[in-house]
Amino acid sequence: MPFQRVLSFNEVAAARFSRRSFLQGATTALLLSSFAGCSRKVSPGIPIGKADQLSLPEGHSALPLLRWGDPLFEGAPEFDPVKQSFESQSKQFGYNCDYVGFLSRSENSGLLVVNHEYTNTELMFPKLEVRDGRFWLTPDQVETEWAAIGMSVVELEKVDGSWRVVFGPRNRRITVKTPMKISGPAAGHPRLKTGADPSGSRVLGTMANCSGGKTPWGTVLSGEENFQEYFGNLSGLAVLDRSRESLELFPFAQGASTRGWERFDSRFDLAKEPNEANRFGWIVEIDPEDPNSTPVKRTALGRCCHEAATVTQCKDGRIAVYMGDDSKFQFVYKFVSQVSDSTAESPLDNGTLYVARFEDDGTGSWLPLTFGSGPLTPENGFEDQGDVLIMTRKAAKLLGATPMDRPEDIEVQHDTARVFLVLTNNTSRGHGPYPGAVPSNPREENRHGHILELQEEGGCSSATRFRWEPFLVCGNPNDPTTYFAGFPKEQVATISCPDNLCWGPQGRLWIATDGMRASVESPDGLFSVPVEGSEKGKVTEFLRTVPGSEVCGPEFTPDGETLFLAIQHPGEGGTYHQPLSRFPDGKGPPRPTVVAINMQSTRV
Repeated sequence: MPFQRVLSFNEVAAARFSRRSFLQGATTALLLSSFAGCSRKVSPGIPIGKADQLSLPEGHSALPLLRWGDPLFEGAPEFDPVKQSFESQSKQFGYNCDYVGFLSRSENSGLLVVNHEYTNTELMFPKLEVRDGRFWLTPDQVETEWAAIGMSVVELEKVDGSWRVVFGPRNRRITVKTPMKISGPAAGHPRLKTGADPSGSRVLGTMANCSGGKTPWGTVLSGEENFQEYFGNLSGLAVLDRSRESLELFPFAQGASTRGWERFDSRFDLAKEPNEANRFGWIVEIDPEDPNSTPVKRTALGRCCHEAATVTQCKDGRIAVYMGDDSKFQFVYKFVSQVSDSTAESPLDNGTLYVARFEDDGTGSWLPLTFGSGPLTPENGFEDQGDVLIMTRKAAKLLGATPMDRPEDIEVQHDTARVFLVLTNNTSRGHGPYPGAVPSNPREENRHGHILELQEEGGCSSATRFRWEPFLVCGNPNDPTTYFAGFPKEQVATISCPDNLCWGPQGRLWIATDGMRASVESPDGLFSVPVEGSEKGKVTEFLRTVPGSEVCGPEFTPDGETLFLAIQHPGEGGTYHQPLSRFPDGKGPPRPTVVAINMQSTRV
């Protein structure tokens, strides 16, 4: 049966924004200049070409602060790509930096917490064996990958106006082998019990850590995203095995995984330890101030491909956490705690998890994922709240949540409870059996993505109702389907595939992109846009990145003078010996890097 026709975005915009007048202003110029600055202890080398440099506005400089393999501890080995091991990598900065969180300790010191999402095997190792079209890694290479992902906590100090790494007592690496606690309603659940952990309350490691967030009490949350890539052999599990119900919510490999880790550790073999995979896909909380603390997986926040976890405090003192499930046709979530940020118990262990439903008229509701409510009953496979949280995707679908175009990062304007939600793209929308366009996801074959603005009812993040409207519908401004909050399109920069968000000086929203090289044949970059006033929607390009890379984790210092930014997977699309980039050194393999950008001359 064909899908019922819905209003096009232009029709929706005309109906809902006809009273908005078009604004006038000067044409925006792209602010581009050569990469400036050099790394601590880095020989500048010879770059492949001018395209292999970060492009920034005149007057700004970018210093490579932390590169893959940089030592983080006294006595740690210097980076040597031909002598990699678990022991060395676990003392060095990890691979593919994503989320960056800065916790200020004073005007000139702080802690940087960085996620390491995944590894580019083809760019990491100078020697690789290939069998049947797959990399066939050695035990040492696999263990190096185990140490290269996870998280880093790094002490920084500011000297003569520049930030540098300190080998301080709070420095820490969190890897696939780091012991962690499981807490909340699903802790001890039968679906979380394994041979190594019959209690279902302890787990080794975290992985696929994408974006995250900071809490008011000084901890950092990290979202486990595409964890399914690390498990294989689903076909070896009996068809009638009850474990399949939670596993089939994710695209696990039927045979060998793309990583092949199951050859070395049976916990990644779904046929042998099917419940191990249920112990990933959570939000992880760490205490950066205490390097001996045990990270905690907070199950009350649900299990999915978590992109981010943005925390805000409600008017009544309770905590709200906004989260996206970064997969096509997945959902947007919000957790609201029962208690405030008290020290007696974690507000993240008790509360209500909600999923969003967007109505076509610009209203929306948060639907509670509570066992026994509506379809969340034993008749539909849920025996308790633990089942609901482990099978969050199934529960959300049964409740009638709105399938979205890859929900990724979310930012909240804390004083108003305005929420900005990134939908990166979804080229499958409207194809074959997949749903077509709806006002909240207004384009079929959505290559460029969009951003929605939500206003919580009563200006309170604990509300169960909201209103929504498009903020940006991305792409080339010449494309008639694009929209920039009503701002004249001839005065905005081309932006596509928005990914990460952060707030910057003057209340601007900063947008990092992932996918522009495929969607508009342009490097990914960093953009800024006002969210209110006469220039609301005026997108300005600030930075372009190097070949093969995306831009992640923008984070400003409290004074706004420094912007930390992660340059992830530079050179992707090439190989170790023939990369597309040799960033940041101009020689050797490309190295994912966190840069510190001087923002003191910013006028955008």
